[in-house]
Amino acid sequence: MAKIIICIIILFPVQQENVTSAKIVNANTRYSYEMLEDDLSKITQKYKEKINIKSIGTSHFGRDIWAIKLGKGKKNVVLIGSHHGREWMTSLLLMEMLESYASTYNERNFFGFKSHQIFNDVSLWFVPMLNPDGVTIQQNDFKSFPSHHQNLLVKMNDGSANFKRWKANGMGIDLNRQYPAGWERLDQEPVFPWYKFYKGENPLESKEVKALTKFISEINPSIAVAYHTAGREIYWNYKNGKNLKRDKQIAKKVSKLTGYKLAMPVQNAIGGGFTDWFITTYHRPALTIEISRYVGETNPPLSIFHNEWKRNRYVGLKLAKEAKKISN
Repeated sequence: MAKIIICIIILFPVQQENVTSAKIVNANTRYSYEMLEDDLSKITQKYKEKINIKSIGTSHFGRDIWAIKLGKGKKNVVLIGSHHGREWMTSLLLMEMLESYASTYNERNFFGFKSHQIFNDVSLWFVPMLNPDGVTIQQNDFKSFPSHHQNLLVKMNDGSANFKRWKANGMGIDLNRQYPAGWERLDQEPVFPWYKFYKGENPLESKEVKALTKFISEINPSIAVAYHTAGREIYWNYKNGKNLKRDKQIAKKVSKLTGYKLAMPVQNAIGGGFTDWFITTYHRPALTIEISRYVGETNPPLSIFHNEWKRNRYVGLKLAKEAKKISN
């Protein structure tokens, strides 16, 4: 009886590096200015047909303040991170958003949004790290600061060499108390450069805020967002005037997306912050979005990042959609 030999050949696919699906932004480590620049270099190379990148100025110690445009629309939405040094998780969040949106730019459906159509009408501008000096200080990295200034930083930090609570820029100025919208009514304390709250001798004194306000005037955004930590709350109201109803409706939609509560309007709010200035200057919606639970005077732990990203992954697209309705 003849034997029948059955030969089964299993073909294993040759393993090849899938460059197009490789993730660039690493959300599992402290996010530094050097990581930001490295990620931007890789993202620019990978998505060069979808994004444009430019430096809008430099910090006091010469670090570039980067802005990245995603989309071809004439209308603009701007999202800003790290006004404060210890809030570098907002930089990580915006870089995650940038990469996620760029990677799905041509897909017909992204989180329920037709993103490719939105980006033909509205461009998103990301300014992930407005305060790179402050972030570098907060992360206890002094190698690029002059030795005499290191001593001043310790003095501005109340004598401590642990900078985990640092909010200010490299000159001890709180960038979110530098905008000319009620600036003169802000508390005078502290009266000298400090790790937080020092408003400076004049509004628009810091190089970082000068660069941002000039950039805002150039792109003329329909909506502006400043990301901060912490408290899982959204501030949207500052002398909105006749636009109060419109702006509240947009804030409510973002609140629904994120699960963050809407802050109650303060009747006699003083101002001095970015969104205060944007609302009163451009008469368009601006949101201050506080991510993370309260953690005290330090940066939020990386363990909460995934949850905060899930809460915020729709925000850029939702605001782009809302921007289409706003007249410039």
